[in-house]
Amino acid sequence: MSKLKYALYTGCTARESTPELLSSTLAVAKKLDIELVLLNEASCCGASHLQDFDEFLALVLNARNICYAEKLGLPMVTICNTCQLNTVMTKERLDHDPELKARVNEKLAEVGLEYKGTSSVRHFLYALIDDYGLENIREKVEKPLSHLNIAPFYGCHNIRPSHIHYKHNMPQPDLEVSEGGGEVAYESEELMSKYSHENPYVPTSLDRLIEALEGKPVEYESKNKCCGFHVDLQAPQTSNALSGTALADAIDNNADLMVTPCPLCQLNMDLKQESAGKQLGRELELPVLHMPQMVALALGCTPSEIGLQFNVSKATSLLD
Repeated sequence: MSKLKYALYTGCTARESTPELLSSTLAVAKKLDIELVLLNEASCCGASHLQDFDEFLALVLNARNICYAEKLGLPMVTICNTCQLNTVMTKERLDHDPELKARVNEKLAEVGLEYKGTSSVRHFLYALIDDYGLENIREKVEKPLSHLNIAPFYGCHNIRPSHIHYKHNMPQPDLEVSEGGGEVAYESEELMSKYSHENPYVPTSLDRLIEALEGKPVEYESKNKCCGFHVDLQAPQTSNALSGTALADAIDNNADLMVTPCPLCQLNMDLKQESAGKQLGRELELPVLHMPQMVALALGCTPSEIGLQFNVSKATSLLD
């Protein structure tokens, strides 16, 4: 297998609030011999809040981030569901609206950039599953997670809207339409069957990754719900209800830990356990890991690389 190389867009949470999520991502890449080039110039995606305030500014901001991957000539990978959603929605709009693209590029020209649409944008989860391959990951496992019941929490921003997910988490950047790429690829059952196309109602990618690491995926109703992060400022009780319900559901189905591909979900579910438990009238205590932390654990990365000591919920016991 040829060496994989990506431009890594970390977003702001994994870089500033929870740097252990970035260190575990880099540790996984090192173990798997994947080259990740950090996009140090990139900024926040707007986190779905800026989009409500100034839609055009949000488009410029996300197009600017993509430009830095384009300058490197690399596909972009994200490690945040919300960053993935905002980035691919920007790409989708600019790639299909020449007038809007021209307006955005007029603004980008002020900082010497031009959005061309040449870099694909995918979540690191699907880069691992589809580009590296689950069987290859299975061969790299040093510490099987066979003793753990793991609740996959998908969240809402990576697998919805489904047509956006199908297009941008499907690795087709190098194919011309005549070769099976472009819009044709997304209508091809043969091509689509090769890749991780999530049914947002019955997602499977995290479950399959857990199985590759020899863990036991927990089936529970809340696995594809919202964690409540984006309503926390406006309606903290609603946020508590959403996160608390998901945590309780996982606990009631005998989960030893929860794993999510989103730093915002991880942060919210990790921090909210006490307040959500009080609101629900029950104890909630469950380690919540970011997806690369779980992979790093199974690949035998060092405790300092995984950063479980920084989790609010007790997670260091997973190292035993």
